[in-house]
Amino acid sequence: MRDTENVKKPGSGWLSIVTDYGPLLLFFMTYRYFAPEEPEPVAEVGAVIRGTLVFMAASLVALGVSKWRLGRVSPMLWFSTALIVGFGALTVFFGDPLFVQLKPTIIYLAFGVALLVGAWRGKALLKILLEAAFEGLTDEGWLKLSRNWGVFFLALAGLNEFLRWYLDFGGWLAAKLWVFLPLTFLFTFTQIPMLLKHGLDPEATDEVIEEDPSTGG
Repeated sequence: MRDTENVKKPGSGWLSIVTDYGPLLLFFMTYRYFAPEEPEPVAEVGAVIRGTLVFMAASLVALGVSKWRLGRVSPMLWFSTALIVGFGALTVFFGDPLFVQLKPTIIYLAFGVALLVGAWRGKALLKILLEAAFEGLTDEGWLKLSRNWGVFFLALAGLNEFLRWYLDFGGWLAAKLWVFLPLTFLFTFTQIPMLLKHGLDPEATDEVIEEDPSTGG
């Protein structure tokens, strides 16, 4: 039984990554395909709307795939998908990409504040969100992990706002893939020594990467 679980977990982890970041990649590709070569406001908004519609549809598909293949949908994926659909609808209705750009900031702020307040009160909310995925991790380890991710999420919120102000939509969207994603994986790797120090099973270190708390933002 143990061997079966060990074989299944890596696949499930990579599937989680695909469901988290696949919709964002499709958004990026759709926008790039329809974006005008020369600055043209109407065509630019049209590309954003097409990309947003693809983003919304892909997010709903990812939600269904997660439920079908993994047997569950993480609370963070529920929250992220709800914001994607909600802010995506506002983007399409008003024809303004601002709503799509604000969504990651709201997600990062919400999780960052929640994790830090929980850690301050002695409650490791990340343990609830990840459903105790890291076998052997002590309560102190969970608290430190929640605190560290809380700080990181707030940093991502600030970075998203900085890039939103100083980059055009295409540059901001590219940064979501080529800046935020590498930073998230790098930060996740930096947490492994602390997790091992606080009781994480060495055989479960792959799950630390696969159960990335951030979402397709």
